[in-house]
Amino acid sequence: MDRRAVLLIAAATGVASSPALAARAQILFAQGQWAAVRYGTQCEAVARPLLPAARRQPESRAGFSFSPAASRVGEFHARLSRVPRRGSSVMLIIGQRPFLLVARGDWAWSRGPAQDFAIIAAARAATSMRIESRDGSGRRFADRYLLAGAPTAIDAAAVACAGKI
Repeated sequence: MDRRAVLLIAAATGVASSPALAARAQILFAQGQWAAVRYGTQCEAVARPLLPAARRQPESRAGFSFSPAASRVGEFHARLSRVPRRGSSVMLIIGQRPFLLVARGDWAWSRGPAQDFAIIAAARAATSMRIESRDGSGRRFADRYLLAGAPTAIDAAAVACAGKI
């Protein structure tokens, strides 16, 4: 894969918050909407949503974080396309399986290592996932993702941050 394609994937998946980070990002795997990326000691299996963000909305993304120093391995995280209404639940649905997430602002995370493990297992068995909530005006919204390529991206990120490659 050429350097321009790597930078395009990093930018499209929202891996890097700056051009400098994108330039240092090492794409380990990319397929469909998923990529495994290593930048420094951090690794991430990250996906862009099925539909692009509407104007004036942040680009949503979802993924799993890995770090050799972290106590949690495979923590699920998502940047939401809208800020959920205060007090609203944020639900991750993989296939037919729901997971209640912890949210702050336009970000949401899994609740702990047991849930991380269950989310990864569900992602390996399903073809799609969505994250649902209600925005500040009470309207329901959902960020949708395909899971083709997710298992390999998760494995590549996990192995890279375990120091195996």
